[in-house]
Amino acid sequence: MEEKRDRSGTLKYQQIEEELKQLILEEKIKPGEKMPSENVLTSEYGVSRQTVRKAISNLINEGFVYSVQGSGTYCSDASRFKKDSKDIAVVMTYLSDYIFPKVISGIDSVLSENGYSIVLKNTNNSRTREIKCLEELIEKNIDGIIVEPSKSNVFCKHKYLYDKLDKYGIPYIFIQGAYSVMEDKPHVIMDDEKGAYLLTGYLISQGHKNIIGVFKSDDTQGQNRHKGYAKALAKAGLTYDPENVIWFYTEDRAVHPYTNLQKMIKSGKKVDAIVAYNDQIAFHLIKAIRELGLKVPQDISITGYDNSQPAANTDITLTTIVHPQQELGKIAAQMLLKMIRGEEVEKRIVVEPELVIGNSCIKRK
Repeated sequence: MEEKRDRSGTLKYQQIEEELKQLILEEKIKPGEKMPSENVLTSEYGVSRQTVRKAISNLINEGFVYSVQGSGTYCSDASRFKKDSKDIAVVMTYLSDYIFPKVISGIDSVLSENGYSIVLKNTNNSRTREIKCLEELIEKNIDGIIVEPSKSNVFCKHKYLYDKLDKYGIPYIFIQGAYSVMEDKPHVIMDDEKGAYLLTGYLISQGHKNIIGVFKSDDTQGQNRHKGYAKALAKAGLTYDPENVIWFYTEDRAVHPYTNLQKMIKSGKKVDAIVAYNDQIAFHLIKAIRELGLKVPQDISITGYDNSQPAANTDITLTTIVHPQQELGKIAAQMLLKMIRGEEVEKRIVVEPELVIGNSCIKRK
């Protein structure tokens, strides 16, 4: 017989499982406390006893609850499983794309040298997937976590999971961003505001006055790069115009910057330079510019961020900011190892940006 679904399409046993799991993680059901009985859950959710048993069985398998013969099911205490495992989890927004393999390589070089293995997790920059990863890791036997936060500029509603890690003595460190409600936690970042300030300032020094900014709105890197862009314009006495800024989200990064830039240019807006969120976006924009019969940099100069020149784009080398990908990973791993040993670490390490000049910009008269 087909399992019933709720209005969102979720199977009923999954709904029960997830809601009980959240009650446990938020400690509304505390370790050692008896779980609601099958009768109570059957009545509350309007489902069969078989559906309830399936949900409870999954929670037992995941370690959230345990069964006592003849007594019932009880909430587990994950701290009782904690022991040295020599496993460290690395939770990244992406694993094989763009700059991330080198960041992971830097982490691995330090951890493997110290006898640790990596458990890799990929969120695809999704909050839901980050929550799932953390829920899984809380019940696993790991010694620490390095996390690149998903959509770090959006308010973090799952801080309770990080509080749980604190309670169980599992150290963690943020890399390439930090949630605003947890900026007091150890994190390693680049000075993105200064990086964009250097790029915008360079364009201004080359005579550009109509500079478009293209930034990602749902992470702190994008927000800080926007700040640097605006700061450089203000210092040069150029008016900041919000109509000259294209904002995009993770989900529309492949389309929105591209189409909106083309709309700007077709509308007759003056554009002589672009500060792009990163190199990947910059090359999307170069394609959009060329499709309109314009040239880079002769008609429009463009800068990137991250110094991740793709091999396929041999005619353009971007003016960009060096991203010390491996070094950033090494710093995060070294900090985490210190935390595991009980040593004090700096709460915030900021890596200074370095400007690299390519052929993607030209001096304007």
